[in-house]
Amino acid sequence: MHATSLPFLLLLLLPGCASGPTMKNLATEELRYRAGGAACTGYLAYDADVEGPRPGVLIVHEWWGHNDYVRRRADMLAGLGYTALALDMYGDGKQAEHPEDAQRFMQEVLQNMDAGVARFEAAWSILRDHATVDPERIAAIGYCFGGGVVLGMARRGADLDAVASFHGSLATDDPAEPGAVKARVLVCHGGADAMVPMEQVEAVEQEMRVGGAPAVRIVVHPDAMHGFTNPDATAKGEQFGIPIGYDAEADAKSWAELQRFLAETWR
Repeated sequence: MHATSLPFLLLLLLPGCASGPTMKNLATEELRYRAGGAACTGYLAYDADVEGPRPGVLIVHEWWGHNDYVRRRADMLAGLGYTALALDMYGDGKQAEHPEDAQRFMQEVLQNMDAGVARFEAAWSILRDHATVDPERIAAIGYCFGGGVVLGMARRGADLDAVASFHGSLATDDPAEPGAVKARVLVCHGGADAMVPMEQVEAVEQEMRVGGAPAVRIVVHPDAMHGFTNPDATAKGEQFGIPIGYDAEADAKSWAELQRFLAETWR
């Protein structure tokens, strides 16, 4: 495991969130689809000035649900030349304003993973079939709950070139079987995360290696708390008395790490 020290000159920083390059012709689509027994909403973004098919990246939201934060990440990926689809694991417009609601929504998915997998796979199919996307180059990233989702899909052997988890849920009762993992794996974790202990980081690294992942990269940002990529995390942590917080340096460095990871995946 290692911590990155990439210079910030690699990045264009915008207030409140690490970002990739800006673009003049951002195209977005709001998508409606049914999957896993729910009406789901997806948000798709791409740079209309990029010619030809490009890789596609799925984005899975935090436990708060499909909100503006995950859509902003889709725009940022579009700025890097990808087509990005922020999917909806909860369905029916569910967004949590309180941690109790977030926990309930998350548990509804975790207790019915057949429906959760159906929602992920429906979004994967939509992205794969989009006119701007090379169907042979698909990855998935996730934040918090979403990090656990993308790792879970990797455990199942999903047809993904890469998955990346940011301050994600790492523990599982259903670890990957040897040889099951097809995706390259990136885990960006906060060393001061009180919700996901380092023992789980070490365990998921070993699990993914045994599972046959083509590459496993673990990046620990020593002083970062859970939720370190979300500019709203500090205020929410203070409001509800939960140990989450934004860390601008860890946010920027982990975004740079993702850029490098995806570039290596599709070089």
